[in-house]
Amino acid sequence: MRYLNYRNFHDPYEWQWKDGRSRWDLLDVVRMTRALRPDGLQWPVVDGKPGNRLEMLTKANGIEHSRAHDALADVDASIALARLIQTHQPKLFMWLRDYRDKSKVRQLAESAEPFVYSSGKYESEYDKTTVVLRLCEHPKKQGALVYDLRYDPTPYLDMDAKTLAERWRWTRETDAPARLPVKTMQYNRCPAVAPLSVLDAASQKRIQLHFETIKTHQEILLRHPKFVVAIRAALDILDAEQNNRQKATKQDVDARLYDGFFDNHDGNLLGVVRAAEPTELTPELAASFHDERLRDLLPLFKARNYPRSLSDEERAAWEAHRHQVLFDGAEQSRLSKFMHRLSELVAQETSANKRYLLEELQLYAESIFPNFDA
Repeated sequence: MRYLNYRNFHDPYEWQWKDGRSRWDLLDVVRMTRALRPDGLQWPVVDGKPGNRLEMLTKANGIEHSRAHDALADVDASIALARLIQTHQPKLFMWLRDYRDKSKVRQLAESAEPFVYSSGKYESEYDKTTVVLRLCEHPKKQGALVYDLRYDPTPYLDMDAKTLAERWRWTRETDAPARLPVKTMQYNRCPAVAPLSVLDAASQKRIQLHFETIKTHQEILLRHPKFVVAIRAALDILDAEQNNRQKATKQDVDARLYDGFFDNHDGNLLGVVRAAEPTELTPELAASFHDERLRDLLPLFKARNYPRSLSDEERAAWEAHRHQVLFDGAEQSRLSKFMHRLSELVAQETSANKRYLLEELQLYAESIFPNFDA
């Protein structure tokens, strides 16, 4: 939704918050309910690990979901699951519903007290739930850097920023040292958080974390304020690496939504573009934007929506753009990889109906080849 709006000169985010709308990640609600207040629901286990996939939960709890992965069926199933949690655990449900508000999440995090946090980033064996302490405000995002109090901070206290950054990086290597237990928690993404008071004896046992451990590790952190300084420096190192990677890889403007927010001047011009006649979508209008992304997007918007209005020069530029997007990289290009994968699937498929669909996909790909004579 965000990208469709971005590429078509609508505000990418307005649909999420305007007129009292908000978002809410039910998966994190499920995770916290399982960890803290599981009574009243059946909780599937797969290969010894908690199974929180929607189709597993609906089957275990007798919720109709015969058309799993059909969009509307998944919505209906999600609503039914939410109602089940609301019925059996109304206090936790209403708490998490109210804490969709980023200002409330911020207030809880900035209380200087540990709090419970459920996230997909945490281990399954602990029901994706732990207790964290806010270290500091994130310098670039609406959120905080939080430390997982499950882990003793002592081994990290004397590390310099470079070493902390190395330990912060995610890796698939099984013999890699333990990853730094610090995470970014964004206030505006409806994190599942709750005060420490909800952690009763049964919950402590389920997530294998007790008050004594929490208090001990909190006190260690409070005695070492320089650790926070080192963490900020480590974050700067990781951010610089990411920026260098982005500079080294030229991104198509269509994919640059998250490069930043548009200012008020450009926000007002979005409506001007949408209301304009094709002949008014000119280089002069493009040049009036402050943000280079919008300047680059305008000719693409015109070509996609009003192809018959293009001048010879604009048409040639559009065809050159399509050639770059589809063919750059030779055998590693988008189109080459797509056609190669189609060939593999056709060779494996025995169903006549599915082979027909794959052939249709190939015809579609061929239909969007750039016009080399343009």
